[in-house]
Amino acid sequence: MGTEHGDRPRRGRPRDPDAEPRIRRYAVQLLLERGFDGMTVDDVAEAAGVGKATIYRRWASKELLANDAMADLFDIEIPDADTGSIEGDLRQVYRDALVFVNSKEGVALIRLAITELNRDEQFTAFYRNFLQRRIALTAAALERARQRGEPIRAGADPVLMVQWLAGVLILRTMTGEAMPAVEDADHLVAMTMRTLVE
Repeated sequence: MGTEHGDRPRRGRPRDPDAEPRIRRYAVQLLLERGFDGMTVDDVAEAAGVGKATIYRRWASKELLANDAMADLFDIEIPDADTGSIEGDLRQVYRDALVFVNSKEGVALIRLAITELNRDEQFTAFYRNFLQRRIALTAAALERARQRGEPIRAGADPVLMVQWLAGVLILRTMTGEAMPAVEDADHLVAMTMRTLVE
């Protein structure tokens, strides 16, 4: 009696549940070390201990893998905050951001942004998407604050809130100045709060 198609044992290696985060981690590492052109799917596959087909089953292109890996890194390093006040939210996000940009990975990421943005449309799109996501999270935090009855100005601008801090970090990288320390988060929050609260 023949075996039903659905009963046939699967060929190939069993699915590795840890493969995806491992692939993302090595993709980021190689991006930061070599830039987008220097990172190859072959090298990511070798570093992660998987076949190229495993990567292409999850990501149709190197660009999609790079974008997904970088977005994942940002979300892990600078998560959203909902502390019960806009000042608390800003303090948490700023502290997380400053911890990140004072790390080897964080500095490498900003340097990569500066070099790649001027020559690679894929990275321009990625960083634009990242900033749009942070702007959306900031707008949601402002709306939560309004709902709680905090005196948020009608003209509070989530776009400028995100761009001014990003600008400080990029300028300091370009000029070789030290990043603001984690302890500077309170000072940066106080500056932002002056523009937010009536």
